[in-house]
Amino acid sequence: MQAMILAAGLGTRLAPLTDHCPKALVEVSGHTLLELAVARLSEAGATRCVVNIHAHSDMMRHYITEHQWPCEVLISDETLQLLDTGGALSHAAHLFSPNEPILVHNVDVMSTIDLRDVERKHREQGNLVTLCVSQRQNKRQLLFDADGRLVSRLEGPTPDGMHALAFSGISIIEPVLFPLLPPDGVAFSAIDCYIQLAQSHRIGSYLHDASQWLDVGTPATLELAKKNAFFSY
Repeated sequence: MQAMILAAGLGTRLAPLTDHCPKALVEVSGHTLLELAVARLSEAGATRCVVNIHAHSDMMRHYITEHQWPCEVLISDETLQLLDTGGALSHAAHLFSPNEPILVHNVDVMSTIDLRDVERKHREQGNLVTLCVSQRQNKRQLLFDADGRLVSRLEGPTPDGMHALAFSGISIIEPVLFPLLPPDGVAFSAIDCYIQLAQSHRIGSYLHDASQWLDVGTPATLELAKKNAFFSY
């Protein structure tokens, strides 16, 4: 398996920690978020991790090239333009093998989700994309049908027979997705693109318990991660 860590964001929710440091290099119990993410993905079987960079890109580039990693780590450089989650995938496409699925992971997400099981179910279901989701409060919930396939964003009450779930910032994509995306250099949301593709392709879901997951993108949740042995390195 191969992986991509989305780490280029400005990290404004973590300010002032990110005023002079990229969010990927913010630490939890002596380990950077990037280090923790690569370790998790490597343990799940990833032999290559692509990391996109934009904010404090020189600091990120130096850290990545000088650090000793458990697997190959490559840089997808977005210094000149931040490309959002979907544009990041298009920009990094040339760095991936066309023969293996890609586990895409937000750098500011920590979890104990069984990533090998996510990959197994992704393959079994024959999905183009599999989104990790859970039942939790979220302003941007997604709507899935009874078979766990993505339908749309939730607008209004949940229709009968449908499920409103929150995306967890972890997904698996097939490399055949790349030709279906907007071209390199266009900034766009991956989720918005998946909703469009769901009309003709299988965009599935992996439901996990919300207690297995933590978004550490704010100072409060970062402190929670430091205190919670459940998410320890």
